[in-house]
Amino acid sequence: MKCVGVEFKSGGKQYTFFDNDIEINQEDYVIVETERGQQFGKVCVLLGELNDGKEHTKVIQIAKNKEIKQNEINIKDAKKALEKAQELAEKLSLEMKFLDAYFTFDRKQLVFQFLADNRVDFRELAKSLAAIYKTRIELRQVGVRDKAKEISGIGQCGRKLCCSSFLNDLDSVGIAQVKNQNLSLNPSKINGLCGRLLCCLKYEDELYTEFRKDLPEVGDKIKHEKEDATVISVDIPNRKYTILTESGTKEEVVVPLKCSGKCGKNRSKWFSIF
Repeated sequence: MKCVGVEFKSGGKQYTFFDNDIEINQEDYVIVETERGQQFGKVCVLLGELNDGKEHTKVIQIAKNKEIKQNEINIKDAKKALEKAQELAEKLSLEMKFLDAYFTFDRKQLVFQFLADNRVDFRELAKSLAAIYKTRIELRQVGVRDKAKEISGIGQCGRKLCCSSFLNDLDSVGIAQVKNQNLSLNPSKINGLCGRLLCCLKYEDELYTEFRKDLPEVGDKIKHEKEDATVISVDIPNRKYTILTESGTKEEVVVPLKCSGKCGKNRSKWFSIF
């Protein structure tokens, strides 16, 4: 079956839908069927024949002027609902910071995203919102990374934040990736604007894991040309390390890369980085 990739927000996550035998072009606006009801989205990629074993919901129709205008009304109403929700939360003394709100295209559901330090009992707030908007209300607590994605900004590299420009999914990043790349555990160097570990730490982690093979760790005791030596530094990308021999001389040792099948497949790409 032929499928298309659809995003509901510019730069947002891409979802896959069956094209329903409708002639669809990239950049078309479409109405699709989702678990929450009908949604308005934009076709960001034509995936063609896709046999991934998954059941994908379908595109209902290509959006015409009528549907586009209705979506614009939904966006305006959602902005007003966002302000109303924040006002009601403050009246109820709930420590919530609302970030976003949107209606499904058929207005069967109104979804709010909010930030809070702790769990919040928002049942009274949900009842009040349902009474005002006469639709199903969903209040979703999100993290600081989602907030950074929503607000955007400029990262340490001088470019627009990855999360708000091209990253569809915010994969988890752990301290293991920092250590794997021999980076300093200085928060100002390894944390993003959200206060969490930089998403880009994950980009080269696989490469570093492959390049670390057969390399010693700093402090290891080794034999070099029949002389005892201590490893004092390791340069992972260039596959070399520096040793200090018992006689007090420093030497640089280069270790040829022994590619596994995966490394060999991507070797030219990896070496082009350096």
